[in-house]
Amino acid sequence: MLNSSVLVLNRSFLPIHVTSVRRSFSLVYQGGARVVNDRYETFDFEQWRAQIGRPGVDYVGTTSGPVPIPRVIVLSFYDRMPKRMVRFSRSNIFSRDGFTCQYCGERPPRAQLNLDHVVPRTQNGRTTWENVVCCCVPCNRKKGGRTPEQAGLRLRKLPKRPRWTPLMSLPTASVRHHEWRPYLAIDEPAANSRREREDMAM
Repeated sequence: MLNSSVLVLNRSFLPIHVTSVRRSFSLVYQGGARVVNDRYETFDFEQWRAQIGRPGVDYVGTTSGPVPIPRVIVLSFYDRMPKRMVRFSRSNIFSRDGFTCQYCGERPPRAQLNLDHVVPRTQNGRTTWENVVCCCVPCNRKKGGRTPEQAGLRLRKLPKRPRWTPLMSLPTASVRHHEWRPYLAIDEPAANSRREREDMAM
């Protein structure tokens, strides 16, 4: 519990980092941050400890009694938004694309996902954010060394360089909490898949 993830916001309520519950307790206790609830209300340590009776809130035991686990905190004195570049990597491509094949829309187990060059390297395609997508093994085999048009496939969306979010620093896209959603401009993969299927059916 103490090592689970907490989203950190700057004073403008913009996400800047992901930290542990242990570290977030320290920040809030020392006055360097306040806890944010699902109604955007903020609490210092004593005020937050008094929230223990709320339903659906996890807590940890301490020598002075149970303390609710925060999921979002806002820093008291930090205004800047750090400039970060998302590292180009296999796991970050998968995360950007929601672990979903960008041709058929299926979400197979991670072991059955590949990376695909939209314009193949044999046709001078580059290894960039804008030319590499998450792809399932069957679609990867079907496409081979051809462009999507040549293989009779269609990209579900154009690949692009993602803007940084704290989620990108996590090992998988599944390690997040619903309390984070108002602060992260990331669509739920399942919701995306449903919307895309509905669009295609129209």
